Amino acid sequence: MNDTLDVVLRLVAVLVVFLTLPLLVGQTEHKVMAHMQGRLGPMYAGGFHGWAQLVADGVKFAQKEDVVPAEADRRIFQLAPAVALLPYLVVLIVIPVGPHGFVGQAVDAGLFFVLAVMGVGVLGSLMAGWASANKFSLLGGLRTAAQLMAYELPMLLAGASVAMAAGTLSLPGIVESYHWWWTLWQLMGGLVFFTAGLAELQRPPFDMPVADSEIIFGAYTEYTGLRFALFLLAEYAGIVVLCGLTTVLFLGGWHGPWSGSVGWLWTLLKTGLLAFVVIWLRVSYPRLREDQLQKLAWTVLIPLALAQIALTGVVKVVTS
Repeated sequence: MNDTLDVVLRLVAVLVVFLTLPLLVGQTEHKVMAHMQGRLGPMYAGGFHGWAQLVADGVKFAQKEDVVPAEADRRIFQLAPAVALLPYLVVLIVIPVGPHGFVGQAVDAGLFFVLAVMGVGVLGSLMAGWASANKFSLLGGLRTAAQLMAYELPMLLAGASVAMAAGTLSLPGIVESYHWWWTLWQLMGGLVFFTAGLAELQRPPFDMPVADSEIIFGAYTEYTGLRFALFLLAEYAGIVVLCGLTTVLFLGGWHGPWSGSVGWLWTLLKTGLLAFVVIWLRVSYPRLREDQLQKLAWTVLIPLALAQIALTGVVKVVTS
């Protein structure tokens, strides 16, 4: 009975995090972009500092008509938003937040598990593009597929470097093996992992699959109302997952002063800082062309990831 109650409480906690943190990231993006770009609208909704902007967006999406194109594959079209969103909920279950078992469920091969499940989320965009019966949507889906194939490899290689250094694929085990000087010689791998993750999320400047000036909004062109909102929520949930994984793998997770008692706070602070970087990149850099996206992955990120693995091997031999 106690074991069942423990599992239920952990799942409820993960669900609460899943329902709150992505919304906080979305609200923060409104405010950060408003300050950086001088946008007045998001600062007025509801009065004080535009606190009701997220509520206004939710009401707007709920009021929109749910339209399915006549020629669309109706079942696939309706299923795509859930396929895009739910994998991030599954990934959150295995990301450790603090020491002493502060994780939904510890998985021995946790690193490979999260990378595999995150790849499933991209299928939502592919399904949406294929099922929409729209050439712009199909082109956006094909760009998503090409981007996934290009950036999945450097992300996997960068993660493998950390697993090699820690000697385990368990995410809590990786954090427990962390030493402060890891950040220095794993920095290159961390940058590769974070950059490849942004590309998989199709976040600017890697948002060619949803380029509004070329293909309207890519795979999501035909979506309206709450189904479109689910795709946006999947993007923000992906930001939380990517920043949390980068924190766990490359920034020491819960390590910090008084980590035994407030380790979970260090994890959240590091994750929040990385989420701010994601928003800052959106505001600061223009969209890369499709050829530039592919060139960055195959000629820059993959060689850097391989170099990081080689450096990790050398350091492991020297230190042992």
